[in-house]
Amino acid sequence: MRIHRLEISAFGPFAGTEEIDFDRLSAHGLFLLNGATGAGKTSVLDAICFALYGSVPGARQEGKRLRSDHAEAGAEPRVTCEFSAKGRHFEVSRTPAWNKPSARGKNGFTEQKANTLLRERVDGTWVEKSGRNDEAGAEITALLGMDRDQFTRVVMLPQGDFAAFLRSKAADRLALLQSLFGTQRFEAVEQELGRKAAAARAEVETLNGELALLVARAGTEAAGLGIDPDGGSEDVSQDDPAALLDWYGREAEAAGAARRAAARDADAAAADLSARAESLAARAARQARLTAARQRRELAEAAAPDLRTAEERLARHRKAEVLGGHLDTLDGATAAEDRAGEAAQAAATVLHAAAATDPELAALPDLAPHQGGPDPAALRSGVTRLRSLRAVLAERMPDEERLAALRTRSAGLHRDVERLTDTGTATAARLEALRADALGLRHALAPLEEAAADLQLRVKEADAADELVAVVKRHAAAAEDCDRLAERRRVARDTHQDRRQAWLDLREERLANAAAELAAQLHPGEPCAVCGSPDHPAPAPLAASALTIADAEQAAQAAAEAAEAVLEDLDRELADARQHLAVLAAQGGDAALEDALSDAGRARERAAEATKAAADLEAARNRCEGLDEEISALEDAGEDSAAELARTRAAVVEVDTQAAELDATLLGLRSGHPGLAGRIAAVDSAVALLEDADAAAVSLAQAQARTAEARERLEQALPAAGFDSANAAREMLLSAREAANLEAAVRAGRDETARLEELFAGEDLVLAAAELADQGPVPAGALEQLRSESVAALDAAREAGVSAGLAASSARTLAGLRSRYSELAEAGREPRERAALLTAVAEAARGGGDNSYRMSLNSYVLAARLEQVADAASERLIGMSDGRYTLQHTDAKASRGQKSGLGLEVVDLWTGQRRDTATLSGGESFMASLSLALGLADVVQMESGGVDIETLFVDEGFGSLDEQSLEQVMDALEGLRDGGRVVGLVSHVAEMKQRITTQLQVVKGRNGSTLHISDEVPA
Repeated sequence: MRIHRLEISAFGPFAGTEEIDFDRLSAHGLFLLNGATGAGKTSVLDAICFALYGSVPGARQEGKRLRSDHAEAGAEPRVTCEFSAKGRHFEVSRTPAWNKPSARGKNGFTEQKANTLLRERVDGTWVEKSGRNDEAGAEITALLGMDRDQFTRVVMLPQGDFAAFLRSKAADRLALLQSLFGTQRFEAVEQELGRKAAAARAEVETLNGELALLVARAGTEAAGLGIDPDGGSEDVSQDDPAALLDWYGREAEAAGAARRAAARDADAAAADLSARAESLAARAARQARLTAARQRRELAEAAAPDLRTAEERLARHRKAEVLGGHLDTLDGATAAEDRAGEAAQAAATVLHAAAATDPELAALPDLAPHQGGPDPAALRSGVTRLRSLRAVLAERMPDEERLAALRTRSAGLHRDVERLTDTGTATAARLEALRADALGLRHALAPLEEAAADLQLRVKEADAADELVAVVKRHAAAAEDCDRLAERRRVARDTHQDRRQAWLDLREERLANAAAELAAQLHPGEPCAVCGSPDHPAPAPLAASALTIADAEQAAQAAAEAAEAVLEDLDRELADARQHLAVLAAQGGDAALEDALSDAGRARERAAEATKAAADLEAARNRCEGLDEEISALEDAGEDSAAELARTRAAVVEVDTQAAELDATLLGLRSGHPGLAGRIAAVDSAVALLEDADAAAVSLAQAQARTAEARERLEQALPAAGFDSANAAREMLLSAREAANLEAAVRAGRDETARLEELFAGEDLVLAAAELADQGPVPAGALEQLRSESVAALDAAREAGVSAGLAASSARTLAGLRSRYSELAEAGREPRERAALLTAVAEAARGGGDNSYRMSLNSYVLAARLEQVADAASERLIGMSDGRYTLQHTDAKASRGQKSGLGLEVVDLWTGQRRDTATLSGGESFMASLSLALGLADVVQMESGGVDIETLFVDEGFGSLDEQSLEQVMDALEGLRDGGRVVGLVSHVAEMKQRITTQLQVVKGRNGSTLHISDEVPA
């Protein structure tokens, strides 16, 4: 990759546009990049890196700070780099994100996004390749074969890093080498191995915990059986869990067998006692049943006479009960006849009383009473006549309802006529008033429309005028700030110049007094350190104390630097203030405040007048529209009301005529009642009285017939039942409850006799009588004692069974635990071996364990890289050191257990000795570190796929070399130009300026830095 041209605008310390023709510099192969401290030498390298990769190395990566603080507020920062690679020619132009002043923005700035343009020169014409930041960056990275970090290591050699790297301890070189070669993946492998080893160990720990838990559970089970490995007859070691589990199993089986035998003996004893207790209990129960049966038989024999009397009384009741139905029928019929007579007499009385007052009943003939009541035929004839009259009245009921509806409608129509007449009058008056209001509003619209036509324009003018007043005020305040800052900057600049001049004067004085300092160290007969002569004819006199001058120079330098820092701060503040002032001026802030206030007041007045006119116009228009709608609605309503009034008056005449005709027709049918419903109610009441009297007469006749029939049947049944009269039969009858009680008593006596005969014939009582005669009664307390002994035996047998079951369960549990322990132990063999292997590998990769060199995997890879770098560096160091020194990597074991593998030694070919790099002098250290940097560039270039680097930059550090060493280093750098390579050296050394005539000079100024190319031989 070769750089042809670089153009920098408003970037870093460069306020304007600076262009570097690298083809002109390349013509000489070697050029010097020099300038004062802080002038911007590093910014040139940053600009190249930013153009290619869109970012800069180190802590300056924040894009918005890349823009020059010296540039004008509206100047766009941009870097353009023209380069060639792999036989192709490209140009990339990038702009970082920055804030551009805005005439409209509220904050005065508009953020501009970063942008990129990549072009390729094809057949003499630039062809655009990409306009996207990420896409252009990816294409350049692929083209150069290096990312940004690799580019900064290979093309821009960081000399200071390698000087520190050269003198550092072996362990301290790890971080730098890892950052240069990117071996984090090997460190990740170390960490991953450590994680896997820890996981494998955790798995083994978990498995061991499960095995220990199984042994503990087995011990708990064995302890429940009273098995103690410390007190057993067999010698068992608790350090062998498998053997201990086997011993637990054998002991548990033995304990279970003993407990099962004890349980069988206890069951046999309990069964014998239980059988004896049951036999004695059965004998006592039989004797008790025999005693109870004898007592029941004695009671039955004593109740036998009463039972025979009850049987005879019940038999007489059964005979009388045969006539009970006839007697009950006669009694019921007689009572019904009496009730029917009373009801017939009451109905006749009510009917005659009603006939005296009811015209409907009075008009009926033949209702006079005979033999206690009216004639039934006359009653039925009256009912028929009244029902016919009711049917006629019911048919005319709708006419009466229609008459009521006509009268109701007539009243409503009369009210509607009055309402419609009043509504028409009010509508006409309201309509006339609305028409007058509408006419007046239309005359007032024209002047309001004219006044409201410019409302938007007036409001915008008022807002713009108010905003201008605010801008003018801010502009005035900003101008005052600028004036104050400018005055402070002027004072600070004068102070800085004065203090800097004082410092320079003191430095000149110190330099002038250097000869006197050297003369003060001369002694007679001793050779001069400068010329080597032992004679000192005229030593320079000491003008003043060197220590005093040096202290004064340091104090003056500190004061000058402090004044410079204050000046730089004021420069930044003044630039920001001027940029803000320019933004406000662009927004019109330089106008007169009085004029702006006056214009704003007038604009607000015009806007207020236009706003009020617009509001009044809108209200008037809305009112007119409302009046028009209301007038139209009232006109329609008036027409509808007049038509409805005419229709209502015609309906009134028609309804009144129909009501009069229908009322005349119904008058005769009412017969003095208010309405037909009243006469129908009177007819229904009369019909009800007639029907009641007829029903009562019919019921009386039927009751008399039933009574006669019941008396005849009873007279016929008395002889067959054995009774002379009905009263004799009634005396023998019992109530149902008394009969049921007698029958139950007789039946219970007979049943008790039968049960006693059956009971005494049963085997239990026969056996009980024989046992009582042979063995006598059961002794008192014998049965309870035997039962207590049986219960105790059963409890003992149950406890023995439970104990045997627990022993069997414990034996099964112990067998399962032994089996599970064997399975887990077998399954854990492979995880243990894997954990041991992973732990050993992880420890070795970490630099521990069997790794005698204490070298981690990451260090091992970096040691190989360091060996390559040392070999490549030695090729250049031999030439720079006049064939004396080479660099050699060493993996010798470090002392006191420190990690090894990254050691670096200097081989002195003149003496054949090896020594530490820290023993090199300042100039030798510079040559060694420069060789390391160049060797690293070669190694990284090889790792990047053999990328051809045609432009190379070497950083500061030449001031520590003597003349001969500088000559040798320059010869080595001259060798870098072989094959057309261009080398740029960054240095302040005056000797370098004399030796290298082609120079890229960075000139620092108060308004920013500038660049110049000088390729003339100095006089």
